[in-house]
Amino acid sequence: MNNIDVLPLNMILNEDCLVGMKKIPDNSIDLIIADPPYNLSKGGEWKWDNSVKLDGMGGNWNKAKEDWDDFSFDSYFEFTNAWLKEAKRILKSTGSMWIFGTYHNMGIINVICQKLNIEIINEVIWYKRNAFPNLSGRRLTASHETILWCNKGGKKREYYFNYEFSKNGDFSSDNLKAPGKQMRTVWDMSNNKSREELLYGKHPTQKPIKILERLIKLSSKEGDVMLTPFAGSGSECVAAKVNSRNYIGFEIEKEYYDIAIERLENALPNSNQITFLDNVNMLED
Repeated sequence: MNNIDVLPLNMILNEDCLVGMKKIPDNSIDLIIADPPYNLSKGGEWKWDNSVKLDGMGGNWNKAKEDWDDFSFDSYFEFTNAWLKEAKRILKSTGSMWIFGTYHNMGIINVICQKLNIEIINEVIWYKRNAFPNLSGRRLTASHETILWCNKGGKKREYYFNYEFSKNGDFSSDNLKAPGKQMRTVWDMSNNKSREELLYGKHPTQKPIKILERLIKLSSKEGDVMLTPFAGSGSECVAAKVNSRNYIGFEIEKEYYDIAIERLENALPNSNQITFLDNVNMLED
């Protein structure tokens, strides 16, 4: 029996990824996209009034304290070590892992990757040109996130990389990507989501499908298996489905799990584009 025969393919499971990943066989996953808690739900609860609209701010903004995003330093270190250890075990030697973060958590992730001998291929800076302004006026406006591209590590670098796509794909919305030139490690992509991405509800740290599609196309093939340990409202799985990849997701919060299931039920498979059953226009960047 092949590993793929025992995988819960094309499902999001409403359980803790630390429990769920232990059931996944060794060396069975082609691609992992991880958007873990950033551990930044500290202090006051900032919220943006939904009735207020400002041009160029990337839509309504909300930062509220979330229990699932509030760790002590030691517990966050242990949590990160635990899920990365499982991720390395289940990832194929030909596979890739992409990890989102900011300065709140990326230092810890970087150290643990080195501790576990997970190779960091590149550090990508995702420049968000529509970043929300700093409300306190006491620091610089945060306008980027970090994405680490990793592989399992080892003597041979076998990970798949679609160099042709990286050089000649359609990146017309990225002001820093020159047509026909090698892709660099700074990506200019707004954080805006289409209306259809928010149609069934949203997650406070939801990523736009357009950046997830880029990760999927750069480092996997059609029919590959993508796993996301922190599925949230399902964006990684939706991006995998519409781009002809299999997917597995884990999401512990029932509210977001329900949103993800509804999104996936209404996503068109094998479409290779961001399109759903509902004919809804894109929001402006």
